[in-house]
Amino acid sequence: MDADIALQAGWALAGKDVKRRDWVKLRPDFLLEAWKPGEPSKVVPLACKGTHAKGSYANTQLAAASAQVEAVHIGPWDQTPTLVTSTELLGQGGIIVHVLHAPGDGSLPMPPDALNADRELQDLNIYPDVRVPGTDCEGEQRVSGFQMMPDQYPWFRRALARAGAAGLMGFTGGGEPTAQYLTERQGKRHFKGFTHAGTGIVQDIDHEIGGMSFVGTDHVFRLNGTRVEAFSGLEASLFDHLRDGRVEEYRRDAHALRSRWRAVRRQDDWDGPVSLREDGSIMAMRLLPEPPRTRRRLRAL
Repeated sequence: MDADIALQAGWALAGKDVKRRDWVKLRPDFLLEAWKPGEPSKVVPLACKGTHAKGSYANTQLAAASAQVEAVHIGPWDQTPTLVTSTELLGQGGIIVHVLHAPGDGSLPMPPDALNADRELQDLNIYPDVRVPGTDCEGEQRVSGFQMMPDQYPWFRRALARAGAAGLMGFTGGGEPTAQYLTERQGKRHFKGFTHAGTGIVQDIDHEIGGMSFVGTDHVFRLNGTRVEAFSGLEASLFDHLRDGRVEEYRRDAHALRSRWRAVRRQDDWDGPVSLREDGSIMAMRLLPEPPRTRRRLRAL
């Protein structure tokens, strides 16, 4: 999920509420959450870069991205796993992906009764610093960054789960279903009242692909003159859970349905490419026939 959306609920990243602007500049691009119902989540800060240049520029990107991911710490300093990538797009020369990975724990242990992402999330005002243990000669230091201490684990787990739910609802279309999962600082008001021609009619399309029903929205556009339909949606029962605010039930069922995704990927009832993620979201594209040509008579005013 987008790191800014998740972190914004705990730390002011923009605007007049920022406590130390220079201390919130560095942050990862994404937070990767690995989850399984009833078990602690594991969080990995992630930064992704890309270049058309060759050679050493990828090293520069990796160094800069490493500073980004080091800004987030789950629990004690230097115990969080991180992942950094730099992708070289070389045209006829192919694609090269450089990867840096730092090991660590990154888990969010908590009592089972704290695993309730259905409850509304409130913004916190956590000071943007990280506690670095001292040495024999120096005491503990505070440096810029975002650190979750054990007493904040339940809140942060809910923040991640609800940010993920907001992303899925936004992917299927619409503002109101997305707004229910966001705090004021994350943009709740924007999604609650934001409607225009592109988002006013939403979550109004359902397709059956690979024997499973998906609900979402579609967009029709031209690509090099060819009409294309792009459908973005979520498996129907999972969509119902998130529409009605049942995040924990969504996670349980999404995990249980994983064995069925393979059949959807081998679909033969959709004339085009299909991309299905483990969370039950789908993107399907296909070419559309050209509509009958009509002549338009222009009248001079």
